[in-house]
Amino acid sequence: MPLMAELRPIEILLSEAQIQKRVAELAAEIRRDFPDDLHVIAVLKGAFIFLSDLIRHMPGHVSMDFMAVSSYAKATKTSGEVRLLKDLDTTLEGRNVVIVEDIVDTGLTLTYLQEILRARNPRSLRTACLLSKPSRRQVDVKVEYIGFTIEDRFVVGYGLDYAEQYRNLPHIAVVG
Repeated sequence: MPLMAELRPIEILLSEAQIQKRVAELAAEIRRDFPDDLHVIAVLKGAFIFLSDLIRHMPGHVSMDFMAVSSYAKATKTSGEVRLLKDLDTTLEGRNVVIVEDIVDTGLTLTYLQEILRARNPRSLRTACLLSKPSRRQVDVKVEYIGFTIEDRFVVGYGLDYAEQYRNLPHIAVVG
């Protein structure tokens, strides 16, 4: 039996309306801190929908880039090993940078990214995540903008997947 048959969305955790309201609030918070020049970096693939909605709520100049890392493969638990799959196309030196993540779980992937990007000498480096699971943290990682804090449940939708499925859901759902 294929893996997809084992896990399916069983409960809506966050509705589309809840997500859109909070994304607009996060965009306003980020824009207050960086009213002019801002460079956002989405972590692929999970954060692309969050990034798209987030920047549409930001007036003024916003540039963007993408990175891809992997620590899950096709599992529901992190392997603990982070691999850089796609690096940035632009330089960060002297720029105000916000990393846009879908979910912060153990903190290992984000810590790895923050270290890599901090070494590139941005003017400032902050992080925004849609979802945070503090109960799963293995390292203390700083996240300045948090959409929602959730319990330790495996979720999909709004860009988050299970084995490349369910990213297209407009809400966040628990799988089981």
